[in-house]
Amino acid sequence: MVRMQLKGKTAIITGSGRGIGKAIALKLGGMGANIVLNGRQGSDSIDSTAKEFEEAGINVAVTKGDVRNSDDVAAMVKTAVEVFGSVDILVNNAGITKDTLMLRMSEKDWDDVLDINLKGAFLCTKAVTRIMMKQRSGKIINISSVAGVMGNFGQANYSASKAGLIGLTKSIAKELGSRGVNCNAVAPGIIKSKMTDVLSDSIKESYLNNIPQKRFGTPEDVANVVGFLASEDSNYVTGQVIHIDGGLVM
Repeated sequence: MVRMQLKGKTAIITGSGRGIGKAIALKLGGMGANIVLNGRQGSDSIDSTAKEFEEAGINVAVTKGDVRNSDDVAAMVKTAVEVFGSVDILVNNAGITKDTLMLRMSEKDWDDVLDINLKGAFLCTKAVTRIMMKQRSGKIINISSVAGVMGNFGQANYSASKAGLIGLTKSIAKELGSRGVNCNAVAPGIIKSKMTDVLSDSIKESYLNNIPQKRFGTPEDVANVVGFLASEDSNYVTGQVIHIDGGLVM
């Protein structure tokens, strides 16, 4: 039986139309939370995800906008408060990659990745901070990456953005801890996705050789840890980075 640990709580999950974001939203919804889905304008996946959630009996609201835009972020938070009355959990999941060697990387590719992955998390966190401080409770969870811990070939922009999220996480934890607000990060390793599905067997094997558990992670593996961090079970956990990588980084 699923424990309804989050019944009455409201969670915003950015970039939640598919993949890890969708799995997190489904996990928190299954724990009883009201779910605010977020995706970019023109994203059909958000609408289809919302329909799935409604059919599963999860209370859901849909917001569309760009996390780089402070007005869009303010509208997202306003929707959460108007529909559900509060914001108790924020999961900063929205992110993109634009991989290439640093020498070939354009300024636009750098700026786009840093703006969505890092500035977006800053804007969303700032937008919910007053609400959480006033109610003296809240859980903020940033989706970083092992790339932000150890770097990665051809991902200077992505690795920098995910490392920045770790620094942001620790700073927020220190600033808001006395107000009852927890902030943590998770750092997924190689997670099953459309991108990993198309890899050749030889490339998959080379990755697996570096993972002690000898398997790729799943979006649900990430969602399960986020569920813990969103619940009261993690009330004395803040400023931490939890690796979800099968032992890839130790």
